[in-house]
Amino acid sequence: MDEKIVLEIKENLLKQRAQIVEALADQIDDMKNLVKPVESGDEADVASDAIDRTLLDSLGAQDAQRIRLIDGALERIRLGKYGICTSCGIDIPEARLQAIPYATMCVDCASAEERKHR
Repeated sequence: MDEKIVLEIKENLLKQRAQIVEALADQIDDMKNLVKPVESGDEADVASDAIDRTLLDSLGAQDAQRIRLIDGALERIRLGKYGICTSCGIDIPEARLQAIPYATMCVDCASAEERKHR
């Protein structure tokens, strides 16, 4: 794969990672505000707070997963293995990596893996 493209993707991955970390920090602040004791709220207020906490937890888990995927891609770049399907070993098309820069598999292998888990 062209070194210039890999560098562009690396910069993009680093920007995405920084944005996610910033968003997670904001979510932690929001979570701290939600966890504060509820003052004589009725049941609807308590239920609403519980839903908000669950939503923030879910978003945090998704962001944490994306950070793991990004870190994996950055490590593959460092090792010189970026853009190679971890399943079949062929080159992952550049268009796929531009769309999903942390993709570990080519479209065929990713589709086969998805079908296995249905």
